[in-house]
Parts: sequence; C-alpha cells; structure tokens
Amino acid sequence: MNYKKIKLSKNGTFFTINGKKIFKSFKSALKFHEPGLAPVEDKTGWYHIDIQGKPIYKERYLRAFGFYNNRAAVIDFQNNCYHIDIKGNRIYKENYAWCGNYQENLCTVRDFQNNYFHIDLKGKRIYKENYRYAGDYKDNYAAVRLENGLYKHIDKEGYDLNGKLFKDLGVFHKNFATAKDNTGWFHIDKNGNELYKERYAIIEPFYNGYALVENDNNEKLIINEKGKIKIKITTKIEYY
Repeated sequence: MNYKKIKLSKNGTFFTINGKKIFKSFKSALKFHEPGLAPVEDKTGWYHIDIQGKPIYKERYLRAFGFYNNRAAVIDFQNNCYHIDIKGNRIYKENYAWCGNYQENLCTVRDFQNNYFHIDLKGKRIYKENYRYAGDYKDNYAAVRLENGLYKHIDKEGYDLNGKLFKDLGVFHKNFATAKDNTGWFHIDKNGNELYKERYAIIEPFYNGYALVENDNNEKLIINEKGKIKIKITTKIEYY
C-alpha cells in the first residue's frame, strides 16, 4: 500500500483510500508522512501507526506529530518535548518546552528558559547563541530574532548571512526573502539589499517571478522582482 494514497478524513478521525474507510476511527489523527507513518490519538494517548494501521511502538504521548527527516516531535505526559525515530526511540536525552519539525536536517527548539536555537539530526546544538525566536531553515538559511527585537538571517552553521538587521524577516524563496523596516514590508536579496524602494502593508514571497502585495490603501497589487506593478487587483482587473 502506498501511504501517499491514504487520505485523512475531513473531521480528522479516520483514514480512507479511494473514498473508503480503512482501519478504525480515532479521537484525532494527522496525515501520513514519509516513510509511511501517521500520528493518531485514542483513549490511551498519541502514538504513530504504519500503513496497516498498527502501532509502531508501545509508548503513548500527550501529543505526537508527523515525521520529517525520519524524526517526529512528541510531548510526553510530563510536558517534555523531544524527537523520536521511526522505531520510536528517543534521538537525544535533552527535554525541551517545544520542538519544531526537522527541515533540511535541522530543527528549531525552545528550552525551558524560552531560548530558541537549532539542533542537528542527533540533537546537538549547531551554534552556542540563544535567540528570542528561531524559524525553520529553508534554502539553507533561517530567520532568527535577537534580544533587541530585530531579525537577521543565519546559515546552517549559525553564522550571520549578510550583517543586515530588520524589524521582521521571512525565509528565502527562490533567492529572495520578505523583510520589514520601520516603514513597511519589501523584498530583499541574499546580500540583504532591497529590490525596490516601495513599502507595503502585506506582502507574499515571489511565485515564479511575481508577488502579491497590499498597500496602505488596502489595494492588492501584483509586482515583479524589480518592484514594478504589473496588475492592480480590484473588482475590475487593471493592467499596468
């Protein structure tokens, strides 16, 4: 059975293939992830099942989440969070207040002093710095928030990417990231340079050369990678 063919029901309590229910119903469930395992909850707690609907280990948890990079975040009944492997074994001995999902072989975690940082596949910290927030890695870089409230990008060894600080930051997508300064949102390159002078109230990452933005007048616009407005989206589409 191909796990990609298994679908989660609309109410999130059972699974189907070709519209037909398989396995039993659960109190709650999340969808299947590679290598073909899904988190489910019944009266005993949360755990993971295989594509036959069978538990892959005996332990039960307060919460269990999907597998990424063959590792899943779980919360035990003492509210400790950590990662397990596809056999249900703990990856490392440390407990955290919160764990993210592994992305690009690295994962963001929060300790019990509310410090954020990243760990590798073995649970080892990849740098010594603590941050007020640390996001997922995407395309080799992550956005982190410093003690002063400003954001920067770091690489997979924890080094500063370009020496630039921003009021807020998004991840890189197709070589560009969203960024915010005191006047609004815009897009930057990997050197931290703005792509254009305009600022917006809301922006999205570029999607095949174009991005959806919203100005202070609540007008939605489509801009290109040079910041030029191509379309104004209203009840009647206006082209530029």
